[in-house]
Amino acid sequence: MSSSVHVDASGTFLTLVDGTSRPLRFHAVWLRDNALDDQTRAPGNGQRLITIGDIPADTRIATASVAAETLSVTFAPEDKTVAFPISWLVNNAYDRDKTAPLGWLAGNVTTWDGARTAPSFDWTAVQSSSSAKRDWLAAIAELGFAKLTAGPTTEGALIQVADQFGYVRETNYGRHFEVRTEVNPTNLAYTGLGLQAHTDNPYRDPVPSLQILYCLENSAEGGESIVVDGFRVAERLRADNPEGFALLSGYPARFEYKGTDGVWLRSRRPMIELSPDGQLIGIRFNNRSSAPFVDIPFDQMEAYYAAYRQMGSYIDDPDMGVAFKLEPGESFIVDNTRVLHARKGYSGAGSRWLQGCYADKDGLLSTLAVLSEFKEAAE
Repeated sequence: MSSSVHVDASGTFLTLVDGTSRPLRFHAVWLRDNALDDQTRAPGNGQRLITIGDIPADTRIATASVAAETLSVTFAPEDKTVAFPISWLVNNAYDRDKTAPLGWLAGNVTTWDGARTAPSFDWTAVQSSSSAKRDWLAAIAELGFAKLTAGPTTEGALIQVADQFGYVRETNYGRHFEVRTEVNPTNLAYTGLGLQAHTDNPYRDPVPSLQILYCLENSAEGGESIVVDGFRVAERLRADNPEGFALLSGYPARFEYKGTDGVWLRSRRPMIELSPDGQLIGIRFNNRSSAPFVDIPFDQMEAYYAAYRQMGSYIDDPDMGVAFKLEPGESFIVDNTRVLHARKGYSGAGSRWLQGCYADKDGLLSTLAVLSEFKEAAE
């Protein structure tokens, strides 16, 4: 079936029938704002060259036609004609059913529990092969974590991990930090104690969205790493206690860190973060850094704490966690806005030395998009 177009009598929108989906409507002002011509978009980088104020307030569609899978639209009062590929319009259509449930997930996200094994990729392959690097980054984007194996056991090797897709995010902990037993530590991470699964630095705005942990030595007994999918935890809570889910996503928790001189970090964000249209986009959970909750109404505080306890019980559920012991030269990345990480306690015998750093997910997703586009072009 060939594509066709109908312009509403008002000229404020058109309806496109492309034969592959139901009819799709597009407003005149949306089409004009997203015009693909080189007076509207900069050739090369595609950035918009006009402001909303440059578009006439009375913009309407004067004529529209379809030929060779291209929609041609002439706008009044500018008398400007612009061409749109039909495939581009279908991919960017907004005239769709938006009745997704509260806490819906993006289509490229797969949640998991303890039945999953840690996705693992070879250091040398990721360094030398664009397809291996793409697969590694795609696993992190989809699952929120992945391992690298057979890497060097040299200090600072974790920086090379971040260099594969972006940049290190420096914090008050430095460009990178050591995870090993210390005397009088400033953070419980630097002891041999076990740690409940948590997201890092919930007291920051924005939080570092990726964490890299790299193993240099690990001969101590115990100390296995555990990761838990916070999105699967949230799904489980929503199914079992929708009112509790609404409380933890509807009211901000507070987090605070004041461990060293000159540092006092505070944030006010919900434990389960949703976008304005209800998409599940983030988890903040860290018992060590929780400050007093003061933003929940008195008559809902007990229910809030009950939901908090229930969420914590799911996080602690052994069936929810994937456990693995890092060997020297191995590392893993977690999406710190989604995946919680924990550590089993370890003994003083032997040694355990990890280095950690933070990075940001936008760099990873940008690199993944470029590699994926290159693959599609090659195919």
